[in-house]
Amino acid sequence: MNILLSNSSGEPIYAQIVSQVRQMILQGELAPGTALPSIRQLAKDLQISVITTKRAYEELEREGLVDSLVGKGSFVSGMNQQYIREQRYRLLEEKMREVLRDSRLLGMGLPETIEILKTLDEEAE
Repeated sequence: MNILLSNSSGEPIYAQIVSQVRQMILQGELAPGTALPSIRQLAKDLQISVITTKRAYEELEREGLVDSLVGKGSFVSGMNQQYIREQRYRLLEEKMREVLRDSRLLGMGLPETIEILKTLDEEAE
């Protein structure tokens, strides 16, 4: 699991961890049932406090993305697939809003934007 932290970011370190792990789960990089590094191991790997990693894991558990089992560790939740699907839709909508904003800044209308999307789809096939 590759997590990059920024000390210059205004975002707290635990929130950076939550955000990146959430993203990996929602994008399917971490499949349901995948074991996460132990709290101590992640703290050691990232050279941060165990308290910080514990807080991040607790937040992920509150969101229903991670299940923690005493003595076993933390795992990507497999129980809440509908939630994960809804979150992925939400991320997609955010990206699409960004594309619409950018296309409007370029003076493009919706038909032109759709045409570019169709062209990209054809190229992907």
